[in-house]
Amino acid sequence: MITLFRLRFLFTSSGLNHAHRCISDGQRLNLVLYPYFSSERAVSSYSKDSKGVSLCKAVKGHLSQKSFSTVTVTLNRICWNCGFSAELFFCSSCNVIQPADDKTNYFDLLKCEKTFSLDSQKLQKRYLELQRSLHPDNFGQKSLKEQDYSEEQSALVNKAYRTLQKPLSRAVYMLELQGVLLEEGTDATADPAVLREVMEINESLAETRSQDEVNAIGQSVREKLKDLTEQMNSSLNKGDLLTAKGLLARMKYFTNIEEQVKDRIAEGC
Repeated sequence: MITLFRLRFLFTSSGLNHAHRCISDGQRLNLVLYPYFSSERAVSSYSKDSKGVSLCKAVKGHLSQKSFSTVTVTLNRICWNCGFSAELFFCSSCNVIQPADDKTNYFDLLKCEKTFSLDSQKLQKRYLELQRSLHPDNFGQKSLKEQDYSEEQSALVNKAYRTLQKPLSRAVYMLELQGVLLEEGTDATADPAVLREVMEINESLAETRSQDEVNAIGQSVREKLKDLTEQMNSSLNKGDLLTAKGLLARMKYFTNIEEQVKDRIAEGC
């Protein structure tokens, strides 16, 4: 962590010389300062040094005339095997698999756009590519450490894909990244009209006796989920987290009904 005192020191001529001695081979220490707004955004940016090694600067602070909170500067991951720069999955020098980084958000992990309306085909393609290279079967002849890392990486990629694959879990995750959590159980603040509608659909589903009736309910619920998904995408794009949270609760209700419909169809009604 770099405090205000140390930050001032770094910007003096002696401080800059000291910084250059601490960072080898021409790597540049660039501090990017952003206001720490009430939404508590953390800013991450990347640059490359003279040799093409990626540098990551994670900056979180509040600028004012009186105070400045701490700034965190994090360099690239270091390979456990050779000590050179390492990517998320493999070392860029010796190509040895690296330990899983469960602090990396799932969008970065799977290299997809950080948007609710992501390209599901690209997401699946990236997932399959990673699993082909990370699967434990590929590391049967490697060291025990590499085998363990393979299992960790493969499990993390699976979890990330399952989360981003479905609209409901993707919305939950995106809101969690913004610090917005959905309460467990029935949302006491939910619109009573929505709760009544959900109860009526559940009652109708419980009373159905034919495949056609179940299919009709399923089609109606899918249409509602499609509409809610479009509204969710719009709300998240606008940064309207309050509306997105309300939509998320409704999506959860109708997704549960959709699962019940699938169970009824599987059981043959």
